[in-house]
Amino acid sequence: MTNAVTYESRDGIAIITINREDRMNAIGPEVEAGLAHAWQRLRDSAEDRVGILTGAGSKAFSAGKDMASTAPPDYRSFTPNVGVLLEKPLIAAVSGWCIGGSIVLTLMCDLCVVTEDAKFTYPEAKLGFAGGMIASAAARIPHKVAMELMLLGETITAQRAYDIGMVNRVVPPGEHMNEAMKLARRLAANAPLVMTMLKRLAAQTTPMSPVEIAGHAWRENQRVFESADFSEGLASFSEKRPPVFSGR
Repeated sequence: MTNAVTYESRDGIAIITINREDRMNAIGPEVEAGLAHAWQRLRDSAEDRVGILTGAGSKAFSAGKDMASTAPPDYRSFTPNVGVLLEKPLIAAVSGWCIGGSIVLTLMCDLCVVTEDAKFTYPEAKLGFAGGMIASAAARIPHKVAMELMLLGETITAQRAYDIGMVNRVVPPGEHMNEAMKLARRLAANAPLVMTMLKRLAAQTTPMSPVEIAGHAWRENQRVFESADFSEGLASFSEKRPPVFSGR
Protein backbone atom coordinates (compact mmCIF):
# COMPACT_ATOMS: atom_id res chain seq x y z
CA MET A 1 0.00 0.00 0.00
CA THR A 2 0.96 3.66 -0.37
CA ASN A 3 0.85 6.32 2.32
CA ALA A 4 -2.13 7.85 0.48
CA VAL A 5 -4.25 4.78 1.27
CA THR A 6 -3.70 2.51 4.26
CA TYR A 7 -4.94 -1.03 4.85
CA GLU A 8 -5.31 -2.44 8.35
CA SER A 9 -6.49 -5.99 8.95
CA ARG A 10 -8.24 -6.40 12.29
CA ASP A 11 -10.08 -9.57 13.36
CA GLY A 12 -11.23 -10.42 9.85
CA ILE A 13 -12.09 -6.82 9.01
CA ALA A 14 -10.10 -4.71 6.54
CA ILE A 15 -10.01 -1.00 7.41
CA ILE A 16 -9.15 0.92 4.25
CA THR A 17 -8.42 4.61 4.83
CA ILE A 18 -7.92 7.45 2.37
CA ASN A 19 -5.01 8.99 4.21
CA ARG A 20 -4.67 12.58 2.97
CA GLU A 21 -6.19 14.54 5.81
CA ASP A 22 -4.20 17.67 4.88
CA ARG A 23 -5.91 17.62 1.45
CA MET A 24 -9.36 16.65 2.78
CA ASN A 25 -8.60 13.16 1.45
CA ALA A 26 -8.80 14.38 -2.14
CA ILE A 27 -8.53 11.75 -4.86
CA GLY A 28 -5.36 12.00 -6.96
CA PRO A 29 -3.27 9.37 -8.76
CA GLU A 30 -1.76 7.96 -5.53
CA VAL A 31 -5.19 7.51 -3.96
CA GLU A 32 -6.51 5.91 -7.14
CA ALA A 33 -3.66 3.38 -7.21
CA GLY A 34 -3.93 2.77 -3.46
CA LEU A 35 -7.66 2.08 -3.56
CA ALA A 36 -7.35 -0.24 -6.55
CA HIS A 37 -4.68 -2.22 -4.70
CA ALA A 38 -6.75 -2.27 -1.51
CA TRP A 39 -9.76 -3.81 -3.28
CA GLN A 40 -7.51 -6.46 -4.81
CA ARG A 41 -6.02 -7.24 -1.41
CA LEU A 42 -9.44 -7.50 0.23
CA ARG A 43 -10.75 -9.65 -2.62
CA ASP A 44 -7.82 -12.07 -2.32
CA SER A 45 -7.49 -12.09 1.48
CA ALA A 46 -8.14 -15.41 3.17
CA GLU A 47 -8.73 -13.76 6.54
CA ASP A 48 -10.57 -10.51 5.83
CA ARG A 49 -14.29 -11.13 5.36
CA VAL A 50 -15.54 -7.53 5.49
CA GLY A 51 -14.15 -4.15 4.46
CA ILE A 52 -14.62 -0.65 5.82
CA LEU A 53 -13.79 2.38 3.67
CA THR A 54 -13.20 5.67 5.47
CA GLY A 55 -11.23 8.91 5.30
CA ALA A 56 -8.59 10.16 7.72
CA GLY A 57 -9.69 12.81 10.20
CA SER A 58 -13.16 14.20 10.80
CA LYS A 59 -13.38 17.12 8.36
CA ALA A 60 -13.99 15.10 5.20
CA PHE A 61 -14.49 11.57 3.98
CA SER A 62 -13.12 12.96 0.72
CA ALA A 63 -13.20 16.22 -1.21
CA GLY A 64 -13.43 14.30 -4.48
CA LYS A 65 -11.02 15.03 -7.30
CA ASP A 66 -7.72 16.57 -6.22
CA MET A 67 -7.86 19.91 -8.02
CA ALA A 68 -4.05 20.14 -7.79
CA SER A 69 -3.83 17.19 -10.20
CA THR A 70 -4.34 17.81 -13.92
CA ALA A 71 -5.00 14.13 -14.65
CA PRO A 72 -8.71 13.24 -14.81
CA PRO A 73 -9.63 10.50 -12.34
CA ASP A 74 -10.35 7.09 -13.83
CA TYR A 75 -13.14 5.85 -11.56
CA ARG A 76 -13.34 2.54 -13.46
CA SER A 77 -10.05 1.46 -11.96
CA PHE A 78 -10.58 2.27 -8.28
CA THR A 79 -14.34 2.20 -7.65
CA PRO A 80 -15.22 -0.86 -5.55
CA ASN A 81 -17.33 -3.45 -7.36
CA VAL A 82 -16.49 -1.86 -10.73
CA GLY A 83 -12.75 -1.93 -11.36
CA VAL A 84 -12.37 -4.79 -8.89
CA LEU A 85 -15.25 -7.18 -8.26
CA LEU A 86 -15.80 -7.51 -4.51
CA GLU A 87 -18.09 -10.25 -3.27
CA LYS A 88 -17.35 -9.43 0.37
CA PRO A 89 -19.48 -6.84 2.22
CA LEU A 90 -18.12 -3.29 2.19
CA ILE A 91 -19.12 -0.51 4.58
CA ALA A 92 -18.53 3.22 4.05
CA ALA A 93 -17.81 5.20 7.24
CA VAL A 94 -18.26 8.91 6.51
CA SER A 95 -17.42 11.95 8.61
CA GLY A 96 -17.76 15.55 7.41
CA TRP A 97 -17.81 16.39 3.71
CA CYS A 98 -18.33 13.82 0.97
CA ILE A 99 -17.86 15.68 -2.30
CA GLY A 100 -18.03 14.89 -6.00
CA GLY A 101 -16.81 11.50 -7.13
CA SER A 102 -16.27 10.33 -3.57
CA ILE A 103 -20.06 9.99 -3.37
CA VAL A 104 -19.70 7.25 -6.00
CA LEU A 105 -17.42 5.35 -3.63
CA THR A 106 -20.08 5.38 -0.90
CA LEU A 107 -22.87 4.43 -3.31
CA MET A 108 -20.91 1.36 -4.42
CA CYS A 109 -20.50 0.19 -0.82
CA ASP A 110 -23.13 -2.14 0.62
CA LEU A 111 -23.74 -0.21 3.84
CA CYS A 112 -23.00 3.36 4.90
CA VAL A 113 -22.54 4.95 8.33
CA VAL A 114 -22.33 8.75 8.61
CA THR A 115 -21.88 11.30 11.35
CA GLU A 116 -24.59 13.85 12.10
CA ASP A 117 -22.46 16.60 10.57
CA ALA A 118 -21.81 14.71 7.32
CA LYS A 119 -22.72 16.49 4.09
CA PHE A 120 -22.93 15.23 0.51
CA THR A 121 -22.59 17.47 -2.53
CA TYR A 122 -21.83 16.88 -6.20
CA PRO A 123 -20.71 20.23 -7.70
CA GLU A 124 -19.42 18.94 -11.05
CA ALA A 125 -22.21 20.52 -13.13
CA LYS A 126 -21.16 23.89 -11.70
CA LEU A 127 -17.48 23.22 -12.42
CA GLY A 128 -17.80 21.90 -15.97
CA PHE A 129 -16.53 18.33 -15.66
CA ALA A 130 -17.84 14.89 -14.71
CA GLY A 131 -16.95 11.27 -15.31
CA GLY A 132 -20.51 9.94 -15.46
CA MET A 133 -20.20 7.15 -12.88
CA ILE A 134 -22.45 9.22 -10.57
CA ALA A 135 -25.38 8.36 -12.87
CA SER A 136 -25.54 5.03 -11.03
CA ALA A 137 -27.10 7.02 -8.17
CA ALA A 138 -30.39 6.91 -10.08
CA ALA A 139 -30.55 3.16 -9.41
CA ARG A 140 -29.58 3.41 -5.75
CA ILE A 141 -31.58 6.36 -4.42
CA PRO A 142 -34.90 7.86 -5.60
CA HIS A 143 -34.63 9.17 -9.17
CA LYS A 144 -35.70 12.76 -8.47
CA VAL A 145 -33.26 13.01 -5.57
CA ALA A 146 -30.47 11.63 -7.73
CA MET A 147 -31.21 14.22 -10.42
CA GLU A 148 -31.24 16.98 -7.78
CA LEU A 149 -27.89 15.79 -6.47
CA MET A 150 -26.32 15.60 -9.94
CA LEU A 151 -27.81 18.61 -11.71
CA LEU A 152 -28.31 21.22 -8.98
CA GLY A 153 -25.22 20.43 -6.93
CA GLU A 154 -26.98 21.25 -3.68
CA THR A 155 -25.97 19.83 -0.31
CA ILE A 156 -27.68 16.80 1.19
CA THR A 157 -27.46 16.59 4.96
CA ALA A 158 -26.86 13.41 6.92
CA GLN A 159 -30.48 13.29 8.06
CA ARG A 160 -31.84 13.67 4.54
CA ALA A 161 -29.38 11.08 3.27
CA TYR A 162 -30.81 8.70 5.87
CA ASP A 163 -34.41 9.61 4.99
CA ILE A 164 -33.90 8.81 1.29
CA GLY A 165 -32.10 5.53 1.98
CA MET A 166 -28.65 6.73 0.99
CA VAL A 167 -27.17 5.73 4.37
CA ASN A 168 -27.96 3.13 7.04
CA ARG A 169 -26.89 4.79 10.28
CA VAL A 170 -26.45 8.38 11.52
CA VAL A 171 -24.26 8.68 14.61
CA PRO A 172 -22.74 11.49 16.70
CA PRO A 173 -19.49 13.07 15.44
CA GLY A 174 -16.52 10.80 16.01
CA GLU A 175 -18.61 7.63 16.31
CA HIS A 176 -18.72 6.55 12.65
CA MET A 177 -15.88 4.05 12.90
CA ASN A 178 -17.21 2.54 16.13
CA GLU A 179 -20.60 1.96 14.51
CA ALA A 180 -19.03 0.67 11.29
CA MET A 181 -16.95 -1.81 13.32
CA LYS A 182 -20.07 -3.04 15.12
CA LEU A 183 -21.74 -3.75 11.78
CA ALA A 184 -18.57 -5.28 10.36
CA ARG A 185 -18.20 -7.69 13.28
CA ARG A 186 -21.77 -8.86 12.79
CA LEU A 187 -21.16 -9.36 9.08
CA ALA A 188 -17.88 -11.18 9.70
CA ALA A 189 -19.75 -13.69 11.87
CA ASN A 190 -22.29 -14.49 9.13
CA ALA A 191 -22.03 -17.28 6.56
CA PRO A 192 -19.65 -16.06 3.81
CA LEU A 193 -21.19 -18.20 1.06
CA VAL A 194 -24.67 -16.86 1.76
CA MET A 195 -23.51 -13.24 1.84
CA THR A 196 -21.57 -13.74 -1.39
CA MET A 197 -24.60 -15.26 -3.10
CA LEU A 198 -26.93 -12.50 -1.93
CA LYS A 199 -24.51 -9.75 -2.90
CA ARG A 200 -23.99 -11.32 -6.34
CA LEU A 201 -27.74 -11.63 -6.94
CA ALA A 202 -28.37 -8.08 -5.73
CA ALA A 203 -25.73 -6.79 -8.15
CA GLN A 204 -27.48 -8.61 -11.00
CA THR A 205 -30.80 -7.07 -9.94
CA THR A 206 -29.63 -3.45 -9.65
CA PRO A 207 -29.58 -1.48 -12.94
CA MET A 208 -26.22 -0.02 -14.04
CA SER A 209 -25.39 3.25 -15.75
CA PRO A 210 -23.59 3.03 -19.13
CA VAL A 211 -20.36 4.19 -17.47
CA GLU A 212 -20.64 1.48 -14.82
CA ILE A 213 -21.28 -1.16 -17.49
CA ALA A 214 -18.23 0.09 -19.39
CA GLY A 215 -16.23 -0.22 -16.17
CA HIS A 216 -17.18 -3.86 -15.82
CA ALA A 217 -16.18 -4.53 -19.44
CA TRP A 218 -12.89 -2.73 -18.81
CA ARG A 219 -12.25 -5.01 -15.82
CA GLU A 220 -12.74 -8.11 -17.94
CA ASN A 221 -10.41 -6.73 -20.60
CA GLN A 222 -7.78 -6.08 -17.94
CA ARG A 223 -8.00 -9.69 -16.80
CA VAL A 224 -7.10 -10.83 -20.30
CA PHE A 225 -4.32 -8.30 -20.84
CA GLU A 226 -2.70 -9.16 -17.50
CA SER A 227 -2.96 -12.94 -17.97
CA ALA A 228 -0.21 -15.45 -18.61
CA ASP A 229 -2.11 -16.55 -21.73
CA PHE A 230 -1.85 -13.03 -23.19
CA SER A 231 1.93 -13.08 -22.71
CA GLU A 232 2.09 -16.61 -24.14
CA GLY A 233 0.11 -15.57 -27.20
CA LEU A 234 2.48 -12.68 -27.94
CA ALA A 235 5.56 -14.85 -27.32
CA SER A 236 4.34 -17.68 -29.54
CA PHE A 237 3.60 -15.25 -32.36
CA SER A 238 7.06 -13.67 -32.21
CA GLU A 239 8.71 -17.10 -31.89
CA LYS A 240 6.62 -18.56 -34.74
CA ARG A 241 5.37 -21.54 -32.74
CA PRO A 242 1.95 -22.82 -31.62
CA PRO A 243 0.83 -21.25 -28.33
CA VAL A 244 0.45 -23.36 -25.18
CA PHE A 245 -2.33 -21.77 -23.16
CA SER A 246 -2.84 -22.49 -19.44
CA GLY A 247 -6.09 -20.65 -18.75
CA ARG A 248 -4.32 -18.33 -16.34
